[in-house]
Amino acid sequence: MDFGTADVLAIFAGSLVGLSLGVIGGGGSILAVPLLVYVVGVPSPHVAIGTSAIAVALSAFANLIDHARRGNVCWPVALVFAVCGMVGAALGSTLGKHTDGQKLLFLFGMLMIVVAASMAMRREGGHAAEVRLDRRTAPRTAIIGLLVGTVAGFFGIGGGFLVVPGLVAATAMPLILAIGSSLVSVTAFGLTTAANYALSDLVDWRLVALFFSGSVIGGLAGARLAHALAKRKRALSILFAVIVAAVGVYIVVRGAIALAG
Repeated sequence: MDFGTADVLAIFAGSLVGLSLGVIGGGGSILAVPLLVYVVGVPSPHVAIGTSAIAVALSAFANLIDHARRGNVCWPVALVFAVCGMVGAALGSTLGKHTDGQKLLFLFGMLMIVVAASMAMRREGGHAAEVRLDRRTAPRTAIIGLLVGTVAGFFGIGGGFLVVPGLVAATAMPLILAIGSSLVSVTAFGLTTAANYALSDLVDWRLVALFFSGSVIGGLAGARLAHALAKRKRALSILFAVIVAAVGVYIVVRGAIALAG
């Protein structure tokens, strides 16, 4: 198998995503699509979305195993949210496949700006002493899951930045439990979106392998850095949010020019 510049760039891009996930615990997957398009050189935004979706799902599953072992997953809530969200992800990814590539990138850039703003604001968890599904929380969990899944599927992202506050809003669960439980949905949404795109032959499996291998390497390095930089984690999150916002603005401007032309 020939190994070219694009392959090296794919591993490098994946390592950046893995590094950010390891250091600040989230948000890195939002960079997967622009990295694949503008750094690796994937010509089709739809292929970039389909490819990144499965890479993000695999990364989320790897993290889910660790959180599950630590007891940070509320399975009843997580499964209801994920199953309802998978319906939304199937609908959203179908709509995304039929949306013009340049328009999709433009909207993706706008989403990145929103994500950056949410990352810059400190997230707080709920204070429920016991988290359970009942007549009050079950409908909210299902509805919010459906909506979040639709957005995640449309843009081909894990959607953790939406899943975490969604779980807190639905059940008032503590933040650490929401983060662990969110990985069930991020995995499910990514696999659903990837499967939908794969049916239309919009997944580059070679890139999936390269990107994911890079994310594993970056994740291991990020995990080590996270301990050393624990006291600066908030500052790193804000810095990363600024980078995400800058990339988002770049994509919006570039997309606006392309659409205008």
